Amino acid sequence: MALRVLFIGGNGIISSASSARLIERGDELTLLNRGTSRVRPPIEGARHLTGDADDEASIAAAIGDETFDVVANFRSFTPEQVERDIRLFEGRCRQYVYISSASAYQKPVARLPITESTPLRNPFWQYSRDKIASEDLLVAAYRERGFPATIIRPSHTYDATSVPLLGGWTAIDRMRRGLPVVVQGDGTSLWTMTHTRDFAVAFTGLLGNDRAVGEAFHITSDEVLTWNQIFEQLAQAAGARYRPVHIASEVIARELPEHGPGLVGDKAHSVIFDNAKVKSLVPEYRAVIPFWRGAQEMVDWHDADAARRVVEPDLDAAFDRLVERYGA
Repeated sequence: MALRVLFIGGNGIISSASSARLIERGDELTLLNRGTSRVRPPIEGARHLTGDADDEASIAAAIGDETFDVVANFRSFTPEQVERDIRLFEGRCRQYVYISSASAYQKPVARLPITESTPLRNPFWQYSRDKIASEDLLVAAYRERGFPATIIRPSHTYDATSVPLLGGWTAIDRMRRGLPVVVQGDGTSLWTMTHTRDFAVAFTGLLGNDRAVGEAFHITSDEVLTWNQIFEQLAQAAGARYRPVHIASEVIARELPEHGPGLVGDKAHSVIFDNAKVKSLVPEYRAVIPFWRGAQEMVDWHDADAARRVVEPDLDAAFDRLVERYGA
C-alpha cells in the first residue's frame, strides 16, 4: 500500500534521491520547503507546500489538519526544533523520522567498527552535540508517550554537487593549477563516502516499517577509503595531479576556524561502520556506487557550468599560507 509521506526539506543532498525513489515506487510524497533551491531541479511528481522549516507557525499553516503515515525532517538541527516537531506531529503520523548525524558518535572512537550502540559524545563540535540532545528528546518521547520516532544517522553522504574536500571546489581548482592541497593529518585516517542514491535505498526501505519505530540506524557505504585515496580519486577525475601537504587538523583549525569543529570533531578520526542493523530490516540495501564513480560525477557536474566552479579567494589564500608554512 502506498505511503502518505511528508518531507520537510526533500530537495537537498541527502534527501533528493530519497524523494525521487518514493515517487518511483508510487508513494504519495509532499515536500514542505521554501522552494528556493537553485542547485537541484524540482522533484517531479511530488506535491509542494511552501513553508519555513525554522518557523513553527509557517509549518502549521502549510500542513493544516493533514495527517501522514511518515513525516521526515531533513532540516532539524537543534533540540528546540525537535520539541516543535513533537508538538506539531504527535498523533498525526505513524512514524516520525529524525535525520541526526554519525558525527554524534563518540570522538575519538574507542572501538571500530561503529555500531548503533556506540556511545554518543562529541566534545569538539556543537552541531553534533545539538544532534545528540535532539535524539535524547525523541528517545524520551518514545519511552514516555510512544511518540513514533525513528533516528537516522547519515555519515558523509554526497551527490554530484558536493565536493567532500576541505575547500570544496577550491581544492579541485588548486590541483588543476598544479598547486599543493592541504590535507588533514597524514591522509591515512579512514573515511566512508556514501552516494545519496545508495543512501536512498536503505532510507526509503525504513519508511512505514513498524519495526524501525523506536530505533536508531546509521546508513553508510561499506567502502572504506583513506583521505589520500579520496583526494587522489578526485584528482584523477579532474585530470589533475595530487600534491598533498599534510598538516595536523588542530593547526588547520587555527588557520581556518570555521572549518575547525568539523575537522577536529569528525574528519580527523577514522570511521568504519557496521551496517548490519539497517540491512536486517532492508535486506535489499547494498551500496553499489564506488567513490571513484561518484568523484567523476562531481567533476562532470561542475565542468558542465562555469558558474558552478566557485573558487573562494580568501580560502585559496589561506591554503597558500598553510602550504608556505608547513609544506617543506
